[in-house]
Amino acid sequence: MTTREVVFPAGRQALYERNRYSPAVRSNGLLFVSGQVGSRPDGSPEPDLKAQVRLAFENLNAVLRAADCSFDDVVDVTVFIVNPEERFETIWEVVPDYWGDAPFPNITCVGVTWLYGFQFEIKVIAKLPDT
Repeated sequence: MTTREVVFPAGRQALYERNRYSPAVRSNGLLFVSGQVGSRPDGSPEPDLKAQVRLAFENLNAVLRAADCSFDDVVDVTVFIVNPEERFETIWEVVPDYWGDAPFPNITCVGVTWLYGFQFEIKVIAKLPDT
């Protein structure tokens, strides 16, 4: 049986323990990062959409850093957007600030009806640096 090697960013353990999931798991040279949202330190949603997207990327980057990765190591992205017809363009104004340079990772965008009070969530798979 494989043991999960869990990655925790600094200062976020209580949030993950309360919700009973791992922020990221290392396995076979890959890092599987749980969906990250624009949550404030207390776990509440950032109300401004652009600020929420920025905070989601900052939270994602904290998880990646905890695994000695960066967004440049990301190979697969899934984003979830509540009401994408209304919010996609606003969200994509922020994304290039964090996305990095080509070649870009692949992406799947999914429209959803509910994200626990959030409007945007991003989950990724990254290639771990060779050790």
